[in-house]
Amino acid sequence: MKKILLLLSLCICILTWGGENPKYIFLFIGDGMSTPQRMTAEEFSRKIGRGQLMINTLPFHATTRTNSSGSLITDSAAAATAIACGEKTKNGRIGMDAAGVRKLESVAKVAKAKGKKVGIVTSVTINHATPAGFYANRNSRGEYYAIGLDLIASGFDYFGGGGCAKNDDKKAPGYKGDIYKLAAESGYKIIDSKAGLMALRPGSGKVWARGASGALPYNIDNDRQVATLAEFTAKGIELLDNPNGFFMMIEGGAIDWCGHANDAAGNMYEVLALDDAVKVALDFLQKHPDETLIIVTGDHETGGMTMGFAGAAKQMNMDRLAHQKCSNDVFKSKIDVARKSNPGFNFEDAQKMLTENYGFKFDNSKDPMTVNAQELQMLKKGFQKNKLHDAARIVMNRKAGIGWTSGSHTALPVLTTSKGVKAEIFTGFIENTEISKRIKSIL
Repeated sequence: MKKILLLLSLCICILTWGGENPKYIFLFIGDGMSTPQRMTAEEFSRKIGRGQLMINTLPFHATTRTNSSGSLITDSAAAATAIACGEKTKNGRIGMDAAGVRKLESVAKVAKAKGKKVGIVTSVTINHATPAGFYANRNSRGEYYAIGLDLIASGFDYFGGGGCAKNDDKKAPGYKGDIYKLAAESGYKIIDSKAGLMALRPGSGKVWARGASGALPYNIDNDRQVATLAEFTAKGIELLDNPNGFFMMIEGGAIDWCGHANDAAGNMYEVLALDDAVKVALDFLQKHPDETLIIVTGDHETGGMTMGFAGAAKQMNMDRLAHQKCSNDVFKSKIDVARKSNPGFNFEDAQKMLTENYGFKFDNSKDPMTVNAQELQMLKKGFQKNKLHDAARIVMNRKAGIGWTSGSHTALPVLTTSKGVKAEIFTGFIENTEISKRIKSIL
């Protein structure tokens, strides 16, 4: 085994010795995104006329193991630590070794020390596990306030996307005041609107741009009054570009949340949001082909998504997901509001909402979105138990031909794809820790 590892290290060194190293490095992470999510979203994208996913066009590929140090099934904290720092750790730890004693150094911190500017972007809260893995060192991912302090201390140049969870947690150990206020006192320009983000220009100094107090709206729910992941990425490029280059990590964090919810349509739109952000980076690569590296990976798989299930008669009808107009979470909220505002709210009323939000038809027609007798009973039962949103989700999954085995993470390996300068070193069957190690080798 030692000889094999030595040979692998030598191969990596040989590859990295040749030619110039990238000036600009993009690392995209789809939280909860493995091959099923990528390929299902690919089919969905083609069906709705959007075309092939750009993340699946990148020429170099690596199958990537995701286990943590103590479990075959990782959580996002241990996975982020592995990808960012190059060392396996226990589930729940952020930038710390498995014993919880030694602080680990992320690729973002190495890039910063090398004189590059650094940006961290996410669609969920900025102190959530994945982004935190690149700037924080904590034994528990739940130390949100302390992670917020680490964010400020990092001195990174650009933070974008979701807001800071528990930013003013007065009960947190070491409380020093509201995180946003402390960040502003440390020189960060705090931006809290899309207009403010778009108005930023190079030379703005350190920027923390949040599109929401918590996570960004799900892509399927975003009315575009809130900046998208792609827009945060584009602005990051504009602000970070400089003679020394930059490192930027962009996370599609809500892919995971939709996976936990087994919300197929929501999941697809989150993968598309990440893909749109990758498009922005690919446009940049076209302008800087000899200086740019793009890597796309996942931290783990969520939901045990399968392309097909026993009741689908070997059919997948991804276009049917386009009938869904909101996330499962938002639909639940709509139903709750309807029940409260109308004491006489009944299943006939709910049917209208199901048609409006999921495209379901109740007219016994031959339209594929017409609910059959079994599906109708499922929806009625869900309504009676105040779980209509769950029943609607299951019916939609079945109509599209998507199955789920879990509401949690699984041990599936993920796919890492890459393009640009030194992209060829991200190939083979690798551990997730190799992503960090190989990026560090070319910084």
